[in-house]
Amino acid sequence: MDWASLGLLLIRLVIGLTFVGHGLQKLFGWFGGGGLKGTGAWLESLGIRPGTGMALLAGLAETVGGLLFAAGSFLWVSAVLLSAVMLVAIKTVHAKNGYWITSGGMEYNVVLIAAVAGIAMVGPGQYVLF
Repeated sequence: MDWASLGLLLIRLVIGLTFVGHGLQKLFGWFGGGGLKGTGAWLESLGIRPGTGMALLAGLAETVGGLLFAAGSFLWVSAVLLSAVMLVAIKTVHAKNGYWITSGGMEYNVVLIAAVAGIAMVGPGQYVLF
């Protein structure tokens, strides 16, 4: 049994499918999300315009990037898509609050960027969908 590949699969599935869920929140309002309209209005309140268009882009990046990441396919593409969304979140919401998440900081976003970039660097392991 290849434990390293199983470990990489576990990380890819949890992180990738969590991103998919966040994308579906933005796109369709599933899992308690705001959908395009609600997410778009929130983004506009942060000064990101056009809000609905940016919500669509973020939702697609998280959904497609998360699916690719979970599948272990096109890891560099998925890492770029997911990291881009996290970098925008850091810049617009979290950076002003410092590092630690207890004060609304960027800690969680930085961990996610490190995880997707790290997996993209080492590869998906032997368990890959396509």
